[in-house]
Amino acid sequence: MRLISISDTHNKHKDLELPEGDLLIHCGDFTEGGTKSETLDFLEWFSKQSHTHKILIGGNHDFFLEKHQHDLQDHIPKNIHYLKDKGITIEGVKIWGSPYTPGDGHWAFNLERGRAIRKRWNLIPQNIDILITHTPPYGILDESQTYKNIGCEELLKHVVDIKPTLHLFGHVHDDFGKKNIGPTLFVNSAVMDSRNRLINGVSINEI
Repeated sequence: MRLISISDTHNKHKDLELPEGDLLIHCGDFTEGGTKSETLDFLEWFSKQSHTHKILIGGNHDFFLEKHQHDLQDHIPKNIHYLKDKGITIEGVKIWGSPYTPGDGHWAFNLERGRAIRKRWNLIPQNIDILITHTPPYGILDESQTYKNIGCEELLKHVVDIKPTLHLFGHVHDDFGKKNIGPTLFVNSAVMDSRNRLINGVSINEI
């Protein structure tokens, strides 16, 4: 199965040139201000992409998803799989998605480091093939120009334990790329650089 992963498009989704694939995954921050109009514009575009399966998680900019958690079925097209602490199996591949990032609560899906965010990662089952989060795990493709490492320590512990085949994320625009560590391929899918230019590219993986 050919996977196309993108993240941190921040309203510039229509400027992307997406390669063909079986599964299109967005790892969060598809809006900038998290408004309803931004969200609906993206969802309409995302639903029209030609990929057989489409998966979406939220990011720290995507306030509309957080504020309307109980009626999102009225807004998200039926051909988009929205994952929030939830899993899905597609063609035998087990996938789990979660939107949370460590922080002080001023952003969407933002939880304090330590116990608060650990509760979310503890929901991830052991037998996952693909893990999708917005934040990177600590120390893996998580270096920004402002801070050395901003990934999540608790997520790193859990990923080391569950050993997914593929871990997709974004959030840190400065550290786009891939890294193999043990049995897991880690992919920072942020398409923008730190100056919000669409120059990082689109990630393609096979599973």
